[in-house]
Amino acid sequence: MLKESVAFSGFSSNDIAKAREFYGQTLGLEVSEDNGMLTLRLAGDQTVLIYPKENHEPASYTTLNFPVDDIEKAVDALTKLGVVFEHYGESMGQDERGIMRGDSPPIAWFKDPAGNILSLIQTDS
Repeated sequence: MLKESVAFSGFSSNDIAKAREFYGQTLGLEVSEDNGMLTLRLAGDQTVLIYPKENHEPASYTTLNFPVDDIEKAVDALTKLGVVFEHYGESMGQDERGIMRGDSPPIAWFKDPAGNILSLIQTDS
């Protein structure tokens, strides 16, 4: 029944203006706003909806993953723009920049202004 439906994901924010600035200016994504909600336009003609929620509580899991070719370069570029990468303790095997390496592809986590967890994940090129 839904095989042909173009699905999209969404999550909430407690401050749409800050979210628009962060996703548009800091991360450099195309962002549009309609009826108080944001639509992020991602590569591959994908979209993500960010909707306002007064009693927003950030998810305890990664809500959005950004594949990158070079995680060190991406982490350094975002750090220069003021993005702070999360450090989850020594057991996660993260380096000083917050990049975890191990059995999975290198990954680094950061939060948006509403506390939603996002990640950079290195893809094979």
